[in-house]
Amino acid sequence: MLFSNWEELNENLVNCRLCPRLVEWREKMAKEKRRAFLAQDYWGKPVPGFGDHKARVLVLGLAPGAHGSNRTGRMFTGDASGEFLYASLHRAGFANQPESCDRSDDLKLNDIFITAVCRCAPPDNKPDHIEINTCRKYWTSEMALLPDLQGIVALGRIAFDEIISVFPVFTAQRKDFQFAHGAFYDSNGNSPWLLASYHPSRQNTQTGRLTREMFDAIWEKVKNNLI
Repeated sequence: MLFSNWEELNENLVNCRLCPRLVEWREKMAKEKRRAFLAQDYWGKPVPGFGDHKARVLVLGLAPGAHGSNRTGRMFTGDASGEFLYASLHRAGFANQPESCDRSDDLKLNDIFITAVCRCAPPDNKPDHIEINTCRKYWTSEMALLPDLQGIVALGRIAFDEIISVFPVFTAQRKDFQFAHGAFYDSNGNSPWLLASYHPSRQNTQTGRLTREMFDAIWEKVKNNLI
């Protein structure tokens, strides 16, 4: 099932309760809160995609952070992953500011739409296969509603595998498409091109697995492949 417009899509999304485990966890985190955010009202619902509805590039992450997007209600906002992502997008010219603190901070994206495989914060940041399958209709609907889409950036292996599973041109030759940071796959016009990146999680950025220079190179490659 694909949704025919943004209003229908987002209304259905924010009211979704199809995955009992995720509903319980996101609401538990919103109630218990982190000490630094005790005075804040948590979003505690599925998180819609965010960005330019005329975007040529879709960015697909994993899921909201329990005290990041699950708190703010906007993708990659309010946690270390978002800080790393939006700073890099700003340096590349895709964002009007380098920081993202809450959903009313005037952040605007240019030519980029950011979404995720799952829309509820999962325990240990690990959605299961059933939850991933249940949520697929949301990001694929967003993709279908982007009329100028040319490419997709997969942040992490799970996002990469999701994209491979959706497009027949990739699925038919699955063994030829391996996840690696900076790996680029062109579908020869049969679907959007695909660019893989390590996820900007704290685990990756603080260990040096993903550096500022490595991530900036991803967005330069995006610019070079837009027509």
